[in-house]
Amino acid sequence: MRVIAGKCRSLNLKSVPGLNTRPTQDRTKETLFNVLQPYIADCRMLDLFAGSGAIGIEALSRGAAHCVFVEQNRQALSCIRENLRFTRLEADAEVLGMDVMAALNILETKEGFDCIFMDPPYNHGLERTVLERLSGSHLLRGDAVIVVEASLQTDFTYLEELGFYIRKEKKYKTNMHLFLGCRQE
Repeated sequence: MRVIAGKCRSLNLKSVPGLNTRPTQDRTKETLFNVLQPYIADCRMLDLFAGSGAIGIEALSRGAAHCVFVEQNRQALSCIRENLRFTRLEADAEVLGMDVMAALNILETKEGFDCIFMDPPYNHGLERTVLERLSGSHLLRGDAVIVVEASLQTDFTYLEELGFYIRKEKKYKTNMHLFLGCRQE
């Protein structure tokens, strides 16, 4: 697993040992960032269920101003911190070692985000729980984009009732990325 582009291009990142995380493949990450590129420059990013931190680190490498990583697994937290040290991106990052919902409650009182990426464990309904929390939240700045990585079987029929719409959808062999926007009231 490596950083694909930007100031940290080609640096290899550590991944979390075991099967508890699913590192995003380079080809999938490249597709993801081809879509996200217009949103990345100088953005504030939130990486939920961050795993090794590869997505947030890629965003920082490509010009994001700041990224908050949220992860509760201790091994993954250690991996994120090591990867940030190795890439020398620590100054632009904040790492929260806690449950995602607790982190969202804390972050609600701070500056919002231009881009939120989440890759929760598949098929547990966590996408909906997080999106319900984000709906109407001060965590979303202006024309923020939310990216949800989920299994192909995940139901998103509830998005409109929460005030979200699908900007773009990218399907892969076993999973997908949904790029969501928030309807302005």
